Amino acid sequence: MSLSNPGLNTILSDLIAGSLLKGEQQRQLESWVLQDQLRARAFGVSSENVEAVIQARSQLLPSIYPAVKTLCQQRLQLPTASLLELLWNLWLPLALKLVADRQKLERPLIQGIVGTQGTGKSTLSDILASILNHLGCPTLSFSLDDLYKTYAERQRLRQHDPRLIWRGPPGTHDIQLGTQVVDQLRSPNRSSSISIPRFDKSAWQGAGDRTTPEVVEAIEIVLFEGWFVGVQPIDQTLFATAPPPILTTADQAFAVDMNARLQDYLPLWQRLDHLILLDLLDYRLSQQWRRQAEHQAIAAGKSGMSDTDLNQFVQYFWRTLHPDLFLKPGAKSSERVDLVIEINPDHAPGLVYRPSDRLNPDTGAAL
Repeated sequence: MSLSNPGLNTILSDLIAGSLLKGEQQRQLESWVLQDQLRARAFGVSSENVEAVIQARSQLLPSIYPAVKTLCQQRLQLPTASLLELLWNLWLPLALKLVADRQKLERPLIQGIVGTQGTGKSTLSDILASILNHLGCPTLSFSLDDLYKTYAERQRLRQHDPRLIWRGPPGTHDIQLGTQVVDQLRSPNRSSSISIPRFDKSAWQGAGDRTTPEVVEAIEIVLFEGWFVGVQPIDQTLFATAPPPILTTADQAFAVDMNARLQDYLPLWQRLDHLILLDLLDYRLSQQWRRQAEHQAIAAGKSGMSDTDLNQFVQYFWRTLHPDLFLKPGAKSSERVDLVIEINPDHAPGLVYRPSDRLNPDTGAAL
């Protein structure tokens, strides 16, 4: 990721070093924030409140930066300039938005995050949790993966339906457990501890199984992420003209069945207060990125998939819930998604917007 605004980096570096914000710097920051109209609207920034917004971010930045820097060093390889810019333009304002959303409720906030493989759902959740906990808002990162059925249950499921060769598709999760846990988390009465299921992907030679639950108390915000969190069933006639790799009659039948199983997840999705979509501009990039990661692992002497095995693995999930059919439409639907963060080919976040703001208020035409 390259630095796109050297002037912004200079100001932010000064703030990190302990300098006070000068009047000219304040005005420059206000101008930059308002220039990106879609992002400004998404984070509730206007010409009326921009001064207060900049002052709040500037005061928080120096204290939040060290923890985020440490986390990013562990998870991401970002130059300091890119890290500062992401923290200023995306992570910090998004965390502040979540705090404001929580304050509107009389109970904890359940924030969904959805995106195809490789879009950075878990990384975003962990960074937001770090910032939110620093802001005094106890936050839990919780994944759809944590709701997988046990190893034994999935073995029986596979005997019933041999097409479920990997964990992940609809039907491989314990939805009743998920609704019970989320109901406990969103309850206004949070005086007692809550047991959060966790999943160990390394168990049973990589098949995975439940592991020791995490016990939490007094959670204010839940970041619930997963590759089809909040995804709704679609009209099954669309599978007749579905994109590759849904090609054969058997592929179409599998896709239809997975689509039908989404119905079982709707009670869980109804417990979401908001949904963020990490929108990969070309879903095929996830396969390319995964291949690069596997090659790097093999070059470092670690185990990794061959290109053939990887292609079969990725395309299997595209056959279950194809990104172009189930995720891409969310970027244009304010009924399903509240906030979209586009992910560029270099892994960097791009446009940030509310789907409703992608329509020009004057003409109604798509921007």
